[in-house]
Amino acid sequence: MIKRLSRCIREYKKYAILSPLCMVGEVAMEVLIPLVMADLYDYGIVLQDMTMVLTKSLQLVILALASLCFGVASAWFASRAGTGFAKNLRHDMFHRVQSFSFSNIDKLSSASIVTRLTSDVANLQMSFQMMIRMAIRSPMMLILAMISAMRINVKLSLVFCAALPILVVALVSLVPVVFKIFDRAFKTYDKLNNTVQENIRGIRVVKSFVREEKEVEKFTSVSTNIYEDFSKAERLLALNSPIMQFCVYGCMIAISWIGAKMVVASGNNPAMGLTTGQLSSMFTYVTQILSSLMMLSMVFVMLTMSRTPLKRCYELLTEEPNLTSPQRNAVMEVRDGTIDFENVSFRYSATAKHRALKEVELHIPSGATVGILGGTGSSKTTLVQLIPRLYDVSEGSVKVSGVDVRDYDLEVLRDQVAMVLQKNVLFSGTIKENLRWGNPNATDEEMEHACRLACAHDFITAFPDGYDTYIEQGGTNVSGGQKQRLCIARALLKKPKILILDDSTSAVDTHTDAMIRKAFAEEIPGTTKLIIAQRVASVQDADMIVIMDNGMVAAVGTHEQLLASSTIYQEVYYSQKKGGDE
Repeated sequence: MIKRLSRCIREYKKYAILSPLCMVGEVAMEVLIPLVMADLYDYGIVLQDMTMVLTKSLQLVILALASLCFGVASAWFASRAGTGFAKNLRHDMFHRVQSFSFSNIDKLSSASIVTRLTSDVANLQMSFQMMIRMAIRSPMMLILAMISAMRINVKLSLVFCAALPILVVALVSLVPVVFKIFDRAFKTYDKLNNTVQENIRGIRVVKSFVREEKEVEKFTSVSTNIYEDFSKAERLLALNSPIMQFCVYGCMIAISWIGAKMVVASGNNPAMGLTTGQLSSMFTYVTQILSSLMMLSMVFVMLTMSRTPLKRCYELLTEEPNLTSPQRNAVMEVRDGTIDFENVSFRYSATAKHRALKEVELHIPSGATVGILGGTGSSKTTLVQLIPRLYDVSEGSVKVSGVDVRDYDLEVLRDQVAMVLQKNVLFSGTIKENLRWGNPNATDEEMEHACRLACAHDFITAFPDGYDTYIEQGGTNVSGGQKQRLCIARALLKKPKILILDDSTSAVDTHTDAMIRKAFAEEIPGTTKLIIAQRVASVQDADMIVIMDNGMVAAVGTHEQLLASSTIYQEVYYSQKKGGDE
């Protein structure tokens, strides 16, 4: 895991190396300061040697300034390395998400992906910065301060050894428990994100049904779970501080008692044992050693907290897209819009008990207009999603222009299959920017022509800014019918071999629907058009109509043929005709 994520450092590697090197310099300066102070007191102040006082004072100033410079440099390098690592990690994760199929996203869930790209990356950034600074500073300070303390007096330094087992036992006891709590808390973040996303996406429904209080209760419940988990973890971690303070003050008392006796016994003579200056240095080293242990414990805590985000980010980075282009000899051209379904069955997952599609046999000639009718849940959308290979068949094969869709280069295939989804999506930006999703190089004339075919030109020009009108996120400042027509125009700009309209005219009136279909027949006769609809009027002029029922093709024929032979079609037609007559 760590090896895979470490690749995200890339161009910031030099900063990640310079930061710990500068930290080593800072620690070295801090460890030298108590030794100089001891000499200042013992050989300068006690012996009243002003030359020694000035010399040692100057050394202290130089060491302090050097420590400051090393510290600032280390912090700056760590900041650059940490933010750079997070930037690259987000980029790699988002790039990976773009290669996922629908089933990959269904598996991970959109709420979880958002959490991994935001909260989890932020936690890893903090942990990484702590690793290249504190994880270097703490052991270095511990080692160098211990060596310096032993150089002064080995016997007195053994006092530190008594504190180590207490701290180790505390860490070993707390970390496993805290890790389990953090693991649970970070998973709850996914639920929190999902709750917020659902609420914001459906805010109009929430307000129309006056369910604000219920939504607040749902959010509060998830938020309280996170609060309780983090509170419990923090309470356990808080035990670390009093244990550390106990060890610090215990060591100070022991050193004060033993050190004072040694100073008195030696008569403040370095050659005989211990001096007052050396004793004061030992107090400094006590603080340095135990504070480094404290920092080390915090590093362990941070690593414990980051273990779950690390695992989650690694899972996303290593999730293999289950729809990829062939490694060799991928077909790079779609010759025409012929479509063949050959004994096609489909399940949404390998563990699903029921098949969404069952043994579908269907031939659609190039340039044909095909209507697809069926009740809710009859798998109409599932059927057409197999054509641009948004999902792969479980059994059988789907062929476009006589070639299995699995043999095409994915980009080539999808570039020739334009699909207007059931849920129309517009992005924040101008109308022109949204239209150019279909063709980035489209001219103004081409965009206007596509919009005329989709019956969108008139309402666009009615806006004060015309084609430069800004579309809010999700297209909230245009009506449902306007949104559908813009999405159709966007698809037409691709000039595809196959055009799929998944119930994409449901929000427009029948007159406009008829005009769009007429324009399609006249302007793009060579394009195969698949129209999923609920209204018989939208498909009755099609070259062929496919009736779907319970994942199977129940009947295929023209309007007249189905009206004479298909019970399902008759029921739909006469129920709608009766409603129209009334």
